[in-house]
Amino acid sequence: MHLGTVIGRVVASRKDEALAGVKLLLVEPEDEQGNAKGEPLVMVDVGPAGPGDRVWWIEGREATLVLSEPYVAVDAGIVAVVDSVDVAVDPADDGGADLAADGGVEA
Repeated sequence: MHLGTVIGRVVASRKDEALAGVKLLLVEPEDEQGNAKGEPLVMVDVGPAGPGDRVWWIEGREATLVLSEPYVAVDAGIVAVVDSVDVAVDPADDGGADLAADGGVEA
C-alpha cells in the first residue's frame, strides 16, 4: 500500500462498462514525509477523495478490490483518505546512515 496526493480528476468520455459511474483521479505518489515519488497515476475511487486529499492506495491485481466488480482492467485504486501519518524516529539514527537491503545499517 502506498501514499499519494490527489492532484486532479480524469474525465473519460468512453470507458469500460464496468467503470460506469466510477470516479477517476490523478494521484501523485509520495513518501511518508509527503515528498513526490514517481510519476502521477490514474486511479479509481469509490469514496470521497478529491483534489488535495492525501490518500492510501493499492496497485496491481488487488486494485480491483475497491470496486464491486472484481475483474476490471484497473492498475491502481484508492482505499482510504488519510487523516494523518506519524513516522517513528529511531533515536539511534545518526542522520547519515542508510538502511541496507537486508534491513541492516550501512555507514
